[in-house]
Amino acid sequence: MSEKPFDIKHRCYHFSKEMVLFISSLKYERIHFSIMDQHLRSATSIGANVVEGKAGSSKKDFRNFYTIALKSANETKYWLCLIRDTNIVNVGKDKIVELITEADELSKIIASIVINLNM
Repeated sequence: MSEKPFDIKHRCYHFSKEMVLFISSLKYERIHFSIMDQHLRSATSIGANVVEGKAGSSKKDFRNFYTIALKSANETKYWLCLIRDTNIVNVGKDKIVELITEADELSKIIASIVINLNM
């Protein structure tokens, strides 16, 4: 990813876009379709829940959507690590490591927001 946007909503959107482009560029066996499908769902869920949270009607609503976004970010890291470690796809490890790093950074940012909401 190039320069990262400051706003978490935009950063999540760019990550979702990167994941869609990444997965759509891959060739993989039919048996691995469910892994890729679930991976795409969790990756795009991060930003969707951040947007929902920002539009929430209460602090509790906001916190709940951000907690779901955090869970999705952690799940996305899981799927990326699984893809990296099983060689399901023939792609350079550098790209996967870059995506894992961004998912980890998003996870830390969202976790910090959730923790600060509870103070």
